[in-house]
Amino acid sequence: VQLQASGGGLVQAGESLRLSCEYSGSFHSITSVAWYRQAPGKQRELVARVSSQNGDEDYAASVKDRFTIWRDSAKNMVYLSMNSLKPEDTGVYYCNVVGLLRGKGWSPGRNFNSWGQGTQVTVSS
Repeated sequence: VQLQASGGGLVQAGESLRLSCEYSGSFHSITSVAWYRQAPGKQRELVARVSSQNGDEDYAASVKDRFTIWRDSAKNMVYLSMNSLKPEDTGVYYCNVVGLLRGKGWSPGRNFNSWGQGTQVTVSS
């Protein structure tokens, strides 16, 4: 499964951005979709994730109430809406999709865990 992320850019503190991620390929089902980010010199961290099974959403404490993740399954798209951006939100944002590939016929196959190429978000103060 291939992922293509877009929507990053340079904005000022307090402004908004929306990231998009299109996933394509042959798969049986999606388990979860997520956005991660990696700031310079830091480890990659989970920003937001939504489960396809029950709709549960998880957000990093630092972005809760400012960011929203959602998935459009009809379009194979994942979005991250980011409001009230802060300089500490700066980093490369990666989309992530976890699911099951197709097995024989329409049966579920093995697990997959795919990553997009990353899109840069820079927030100036």
